[in-house]
Amino acid sequence: MAGRLWGSPGGTPKGNGSSALLNVSQAAPGAGDGVRPRPSWLAATLASILIFTIVVDIVGNLLVVLSVYRNKKLRNAGNVFVVSLAVADLLVAVYPYPLALASIVNNGWSLSSLHCQLSGFLMGLSVIGSVFSITGIAINRYCCICHSLRYGKLYSGTNSLCYVFLIWTLTLVAIVPNLCVGTLQYDPRIYSCTFTQSVSSAYTIAVVVFHFIVPMLVVVFCYLRIWALVLQVRWKVKPDNKPKLKPQDFRNFVTMFVVFVLFAICWAPLNFIGLVVASDPVSMAPRIPEWLFVASYYMAYFNSCLNAIIYGLLNQNFRQEYRKIIVSLCTTKMFFVDSSNHVADRIKCKPSPLIANHNLIKKFLGDIKVFTLFQQGKLREKTIFNMLMKT
Repeated sequence: MAGRLWGSPGGTPKGNGSSALLNVSQAAPGAGDGVRPRPSWLAATLASILIFTIVVDIVGNLLVVLSVYRNKKLRNAGNVFVVSLAVADLLVAVYPYPLALASIVNNGWSLSSLHCQLSGFLMGLSVIGSVFSITGIAINRYCCICHSLRYGKLYSGTNSLCYVFLIWTLTLVAIVPNLCVGTLQYDPRIYSCTFTQSVSSAYTIAVVVFHFIVPMLVVVFCYLRIWALVLQVRWKVKPDNKPKLKPQDFRNFVTMFVVFVLFAICWAPLNFIGLVVASDPVSMAPRIPEWLFVASYYMAYFNSCLNAIIYGLLNQNFRQEYRKIIVSLCTTKMFFVDSSNHVADRIKCKPSPLIANHNLIKKFLGDIKVFTLFQQGKLREKTIFNMLMKT
């Protein structure tokens, strides 16, 4: 390679020149004047986290999508948003995370700025898509449990697909300004091209407020109302004219509530750091410990592989479908290898249906003939008994 890797001191991305993207280490929290030497165990730890996240993310979320597709019980309006969340999680596992893993191996960014921009764009698309999908799930659960009489009309098949289309349209609209403001840059501390918090304080605050805080407040409102109804049912103080809470709806609600709680736990530290840095980048950025910044990012990365695990642990329908899919995949090879032998054995051992039917007809006609001769007195009982013994 002609020049140093982008991310190493003084390095720039290929084909981008000195006027391309700003080096985030100039202003980002805890970055200092360049890339600090790191112990080998740290890179190995981050690489291990990414490898585990990528594998579980891809396998788990593909299982989620296949389960909803295969199982009629899972093909409902609420799980349309679950599939949307699974797609959002898959986005980062197929492109941004592998590029970050390559950066760890190469100790810097070795690809062009186009890959950096695309990686950061997909990363943001996944994050905002996840936030909006979780918000859609919460609103869906709220309508299903608290307004069940109108739920069927609000969440018909067509309406549910329209809601998902709206989620991803808003996601695209929300992520496009990142390309214009220039906040998608490579950060050598996390080996990723991602949203840079210190480029624009106003924009960072707007992102945190509208892409995290407001959606989370909507989710909290929906789940608080649901919990209030659950407590009313438990304490038997719920009016009789209100719709009753079904056990299946409650179990689905608990599952999605756990998904929300883990998402908030994994993403809150990074958003909190963003608000702190945006409040006063010059004085606050150097005060953020690098270990805290890196840990907050990799906590957020790790969240993308958790949802499929939660569904398998808490939802019986998903768990059973996971098992069926895995068993069918494991036995597919055995089925194709043994199928030819089984077919040959069946051809040899099992008689043709035509032959079997012909034998039955002959036996039936023979019985009629014997009965007729007996009635006419041409056969004695002893003769008939001997014929039966021979057969």
